[in-house]
Amino acid sequence: MKRLAALTLQGLVAVLPVGLTLYLIYWLLLTMETIAGTALRAVLPRDWYFGGLGLLSALLLLMLVGLLVNAYAIRHLLRLGDALLSSIPLVKSVHGAIQDVLRAFSIADKKQADSVVLVEVQENVRLLGFVTSRHPPDKLRGALGPNIVGVYLPMSYQLGGYTIYLAPEQLQPVDISVEEAMRIAVTGGIQSPNSD
Repeated sequence: MKRLAALTLQGLVAVLPVGLTLYLIYWLLLTMETIAGTALRAVLPRDWYFGGLGLLSALLLLMLVGLLVNAYAIRHLLRLGDALLSSIPLVKSVHGAIQDVLRAFSIADKKQADSVVLVEVQENVRLLGFVTSRHPPDKLRGALGPNIVGVYLPMSYQLGGYTIYLAPEQLQPVDISVEEAMRIAVTGGIQSPNSD
């Protein structure tokens, strides 16, 4: 009986990541098709709409927004929107957290989190961290010293993390990518067979 349970668990471990990933992609595409398709059906003549047009339109709209974000007027409008959302008590916490996470791990801002480091927290005990800010806010530099670096120390299994501020000489650089280091940190050091 134990052998059957072990085999079932091995099968689940093999199938679940692929299945959940495919389902998430399917759900995202279906949601984009549904939302954009509903809007298009309201505006277009009935004969013009075909399955997949909503998804295609949503992808084109996202690309257009990506292009427009670089325009001065659009950036100004986005800043106004951010300022408005940041003035609403409960909304500002959620909006700010989502914005910070996306900014930290987006391709455009990848250079901000470009360093994977080890931080010694006790003698012979090191934590994996990510340099997130080489120029922290002036108030922090005034309180902690002029030459500090912000380092994010994630907790395993996506339970949270800590941001600490240290002198650069307290950091030991590690020659691995941010994605690989995040995978190690988030999974508690468990590596998938194809991650090497």
